[in-house]
Parts: sequence; C-alpha cells; structure tokens
Amino acid sequence: MTGRRGPEAERALYELLAADWEWRLREFPDLATVVGDPRYGDRWTDLSLEAFDRRAEDMRDLLRRAEVIETATLAPSARTDHALFLYETRLHVEGLRFHDELMPLTQLHGVHQDVADLLQMAPRRTVKDLEDIVARLQGVGRLVDQTMTLMREGAGRGLTPPRVVMATVPGLIANQVADNPDASPISRMLLADLPPDLDDGERQRLRRDILNAVGEVVVPAYRRLHAFVTDEYLPRARATIGLTTLPDGEAWYRHLVRVMTSSDLPPRDIHELGLEEVGRIRAAMLETMKTAGFEGSLEAFFDFLRTDARFFFTDAEQLLVAYRDICKRLDAALPRLFRTLPRLPYGVLPVPAYSEKAQTTAYYYPGSTEAGRPGYFFANTYDLGSRPRWEMEALAAHEAVPGHHLQISLAQEMTDLPAFRRHGHHTAFVEGWGLYSESLGAELGLYRDPYSNFGRLTYEMWRAIRLVVDPGLHALGWTRDQAIRYFEENAGKAGHDITIEVDRYIAWPAQALAYKMGERMITRLRERARSGLGARFDLRDFHDIVLGAGPLPLPILEERVLRFIEERKHRADRSA
Repeated sequence: MTGRRGPEAERALYELLAADWEWRLREFPDLATVVGDPRYGDRWTDLSLEAFDRRAEDMRDLLRRAEVIETATLAPSARTDHALFLYETRLHVEGLRFHDELMPLTQLHGVHQDVADLLQMAPRRTVKDLEDIVARLQGVGRLVDQTMTLMREGAGRGLTPPRVVMATVPGLIANQVADNPDASPISRMLLADLPPDLDDGERQRLRRDILNAVGEVVVPAYRRLHAFVTDEYLPRARATIGLTTLPDGEAWYRHLVRVMTSSDLPPRDIHELGLEEVGRIRAAMLETMKTAGFEGSLEAFFDFLRTDARFFFTDAEQLLVAYRDICKRLDAALPRLFRTLPRLPYGVLPVPAYSEKAQTTAYYYPGSTEAGRPGYFFANTYDLGSRPRWEMEALAAHEAVPGHHLQISLAQEMTDLPAFRRHGHHTAFVEGWGLYSESLGAELGLYRDPYSNFGRLTYEMWRAIRLVVDPGLHALGWTRDQAIRYFEENAGKAGHDITIEVDRYIAWPAQALAYKMGERMITRLRERARSGLGARFDLRDFHDIVLGAGPLPLPILEERVLRFIEERKHRADRSA
C-alpha cells in the first residue's frame, strides 16, 4: 500500500484522528462523561469478551491506517500529531497480548468503585441528565455480570491479582450494599444534588426511579459480586505477588515500564537509580531534621513525626478546611511562576467513605468546562492519625496547583490541539509534573517551617522508594514484608499509609515508577534551560513550553525543550 502525500496526507491524518476520537467516545462512554460529552451518558463501556476482541481488531486496523500516512510533507504541527498518535497506538497494540482486561478488579479499581465515582462526575443539571443516570443504574447488573465473566476467564488462564491485595475487596463491595436503597452511598450521593429547579412531580418521579434502580438492580448486583469474590474468586487468586510470576509476566512488566515511564530502562537499572535517589534524599532529611532542632536518629525523628499529637487533626472537617486554606494561598502565588493559567476552578472534597479505607492519601479528578464540572482534589480523611499536617502542603501542590489541576485543565483548554492530545495521559509527564510541582512549593510560599519542608522531602522520598520497591516486587523477587520494611526505614509516613502504598504497587505494576522518572526529566530540562540561557532564562517561559503542548512522552518533551532553548539563544544572538 502506498502512502498518502502532501495535502492529501494531512487531510487523511486529521480525518483519521477525528474518526478515532469519535470511536473512543462511542466505545468508552465512561471517557465521554469524563471529558464532558453527554451523548453516551445513558450507558457503560461494554466489558464483554466479544467487545474486547472487536476493539482489539479495531486498534490493529487503526495502526495500519496510521502507518501508511506519509509524514515527510506534513506541516511540523501535523508531524507531531502523527508521531504522538503512532506512538500511543503502537504501545496500545503491543499491549494487547497481555490481556489485563481479565483482571478488572482490585482494591484500587473496578466496578465496585468506578460506578459511584463516574456517577459523581456525571452532569445532574437537567431531567435528561438524571434519566441518563437512571439508565446507567439499570445497566449496573449487566456491568457486574460482565466483570465476573472476565474474572472467571482470567482465573482459568492463571491471570488473577495477588490474594493479599484482593483480601480487602469484599469489604469494599459490601460498602455499596444497603438493605434500604435510601442508605446506599450511590443513592445518597445522587439524591443530595438534584437540580433545584425541578418541579415537584419530576423530582418525585426521578427520586423514585433512582431508588428503584438502586434497590432492584444495583444492590443485588453488588451482592452477587460480593458472593462471587468471597466464595469463588479469592480462593483462586494467586499467592505470588510479582507480575513476572504470571504467564509472559517478564515481558508484561517491561511493557508496563515503557508505558508508564516512556523509557526502555531495564527494571534493575530503575531499581539502582532508586537506591541512589533514596541515599541523596536521606542526606537532605538529616539536614532538615537538624534544622528542626531534633536530637537523635532519623528513625527516632520518623517516630516523633508519626506520633506527636501536634501534627494531627482530631476532626475531618478541620483537615479539609486546612487543605482549602493551603490551596487558596497557592492560587494567589501562581502568577509568580506561570504566565498561562487555566480558567477552570477546582474544589477540595473528602475521599468517599465507600473507598477511603483502601484509598491512597489523596487523588485528583479532572473537571470539564463542557460539562460544567470543576476539578476536584480528594483528600483522605480516614484514620486522621495517619494524616499529618506536615505532609499537607506538598500534597496540595501535587494534586491541585501547580500540579494536576493546573496541568490537566490547561491541556483541556488547548482547543487548537486534537482531542486525543488535550485529554491524553502520558503518566510520566502527568505524574512527573505533579512531583515537580511539589518542588515549586518554596517559590510559592510553602515549607516555611522545617516540618513542612521535611514533609516535602518525605513525599520525594516516597516516590524514590517506588523506584526501588516496584521493580523489587515485580522483577527482583521481593516480598511484601520486605517492601514494607524498606519503606518504614526510609520514610516518615504512617504505617497505614505505607501498607496501602505497597499494596497499590502490587496491584498496579509500574505505575508508581512514573513520578520520579518524569520529575527527574523535568528538573534536568529546567537546569539545561537555565544554564543554556543564562540571564535570558525566565521560569515562566520554561513552564509555558513544558505545559504548552499537552502531556507528552518524555523523549518528545525533551526534544521540545531543547528546541526552545536553541531557538531562544538564536533569537538573542540575532538581536545582539
């Protein structure tokens, strides 16, 4: 097959990108809701085995169509769009051999939590919005049954998550079960936020429809799932931990490392890099401990930080108010470091009660201007004795601004980019930016006391430990206890948090590597720009160039920044 050239090639590219985006929204209605497209708000992504097979063939066909487009005659912007699309599609097709769809449920993700999370993001402004939600509630039974079919198929092929992380899942499913539908977390969430302008008749009808769907479909489906996981699936879950113990597991882990880090570094090299980073950060922690006036070992300082009452709230609302105060202070300081800021606002909410026990310390959910939905920084208020004040400033900088909310919202607002780039998620870029944002806190007025600065170092250490522990668990034969001990020896985080984190790495191989790998690249590029431009360096310009093309694989980000440096130097030389 011959490639297309010139204007025909560019037209073919953008027709392909537009058709692919429509295919994604149609095939993945959950994605459509997240990005604010209401057209598929009455349905769920089809999780049948047949749908996965069909989508796999669609992806292979898409790759073939993208590969025949001749790039030599494309404009530079189109060439970048094509290169990114080809990179992502090839990675996706390469990953089809590993069948991660056959392990659709862990303590972190799955139908037991994703239904409520997505419905929380779904618009509830009109009668049509609420009727779509009712239709989705009525479809939960099919979604749960499809999930169980996938899990049975996976178990039959020897593909299950480790039993140690699945052990908490029955309790998480039970959180969604209520004898009275009024008491269901889903119905409580939906009924608490009905549009105020509904007439009484519509309000009563929709309330009745929601409660009927929850009571007749959702709760029975979760009861089926609970019985299935407890009686059938858990006994078949594997006793091993590392991904490399699964069929084709070594190649699978290498693939995930590439997906999550946009790097071909071998797992052992990443592990060694992590050990170096842990040593460097540990030395900085010792210096900060001395600044705080603490006399004793670093381990004793960890224990002090974990246990002294001055560092903890006794009321969940106080913790949320303190986070909101930090975020408001950050908002006001952003123009010092950024020329371009997003229009979309964000809020701070507690992690929902149905998932808080097994969830991480915090996370971010993107907003959507189209859907009229702000971004949200979710802070975990479970077990306040594991939520110290000294970690809060670094965490807010990562999850809210200048971290995820700023970066993701800016990308969404770049309407000149194709949709797949505006809503893309190259994990090393996104999470690397989040960790890099923590380092900007001092320039934004944070970390004024040594405890908060130690909190920043604790969070950087946390991400460095991931480089050690994740390959340790999945490629080097580490045990869960070994990973927990290593974490305890090198970070001041609370015991509950450490266990949750290690179990996260077990359930989600390689994802945790993205943070430090991405942050190291961004920090290295900042130093290249500073040294290359000298007095002409402006941090706001650097941030604009890093964030100005949406999320990118790290090698493409590096090319973009190095080109910016050379162009800025050339411009200065011409004007000299």
